[in-house]
Amino acid sequence: MNGSSVTRVFGQRKMVALLLLGFSSGLPLYLTSRTLQAWMTSEGVDLATIGVFSLVALPYSFKFIWAPLLDRYTPFLGRRRGWILITQIALMLAIAAMAFRDPRTGLQLLAINAILIALFSATQDAAIDAYRTDVLRDRELGAGAAIWVVGYRAALILTGALAFILADYMPWPMVYVVLALLMLIGVAATFFAPEPRAHYEPPHTLAKAVVEPFREFFQRAGVTQGALVLLFIVLYKLSDYLAQAMATPFLLQTGFSQTEVGAIQGGIGLASTIIGALAGGALVAWIGINRSLWVFGGLQALSNLTYYFLSIIGQSTPFLIVTMVVENFCTGLVTAGFVAFLMSMCSVQYSATQYALLSAVMAFSRDVLVAPSGAIADAVGWPSFFLLTLAAGIPGLLLLPVFAPWHRDRPTVAATHTGETVEPREAVAAARTEVD
Repeated sequence: MNGSSVTRVFGQRKMVALLLLGFSSGLPLYLTSRTLQAWMTSEGVDLATIGVFSLVALPYSFKFIWAPLLDRYTPFLGRRRGWILITQIALMLAIAAMAFRDPRTGLQLLAINAILIALFSATQDAAIDAYRTDVLRDRELGAGAAIWVVGYRAALILTGALAFILADYMPWPMVYVVLALLMLIGVAATFFAPEPRAHYEPPHTLAKAVVEPFREFFQRAGVTQGALVLLFIVLYKLSDYLAQAMATPFLLQTGFSQTEVGAIQGGIGLASTIIGALAGGALVAWIGINRSLWVFGGLQALSNLTYYFLSIIGQSTPFLIVTMVVENFCTGLVTAGFVAFLMSMCSVQYSATQYALLSAVMAFSRDVLVAPSGAIADAVGWPSFFLLTLAAGIPGLLLLPVFAPWHRDRPTVAATHTGETVEPREAVAAARTEVD
């Protein structure tokens, strides 16, 4: 695929929709974490209680439990966009309802409201993940993943900064009302977005919607290759997760101030991630998913050498900037390639359930396998720790020849993605026919 073809891929209507839906997906995340923590802190809530509130994010880890509902039932606007719209309206109401909560006198109601936001947000993510999977052709998967990441990160920047700025000029409850109104951007995108064309029937029963995603995946991949794919998903980003888990403690212990870490890691680093994601999406469209996984995986592991050299050099702001640019750029590359791979593994008939399950497998690496990282760093020291993170990237790469050989564009066990769409009004008519 040449440069003009890559440009045409990014310039499609569905890519604009994915950009805005990525924004809608990222918007609620901080509202139950950083923003809520700031509000509770300003109201004098004790730190122990604030820490317990981190549990409200559990729906993000368990969304695969109710994802079959999204595959089984078709709302009025179409199977994918209908569920997206339902969750967006629910989110808007739940976020606005925070204006009626008081952290000082009603912690229980505040917790219930925050859990509802996380629940609706996780369900929206599952619906958007399924939509993104269904609406993209094989060569568009990387570009679609990249453009979604840009929208998602833009929402994190906006909510991470705008909420704190607004809180200096208005009460926190009003801040949540303003942020609730920003969900209208996602609502507009849902009406604007084309609906994936269905060449299949959804599962006829909820039981089939639960069982068939597993059966279809292992029938397509085979038991051995399917198991290796799941192992690969666990291992592929382990190198990156280990380094990220200890990055902030390392930088602070090296002597960098919190201001330097926040400005460089949060500002330059975030911008580098967005640029890397866009570059990754273009490269996936150009060289295919398989070769992208090889190249990006190698670069991801090697990028941890910048942390190794920084641990040797010591406190050096110029090299900290180099480290953040290289590491976050490679993270963006890997994110585009890996999300494209996850989507390629999902059948469009069961994409909500299969993607939710695969992302849960990925979360095991991010949330569980990195747990000993602090103890390891403490035992071996920072230079050796970062060399170990580089080595942690090798097992995932060794699995690639099994199902993603270099000479093929797409994984041998990938599902078919035609990316055909219909106009929104046609999807509405089809959904009404199905309900009737």
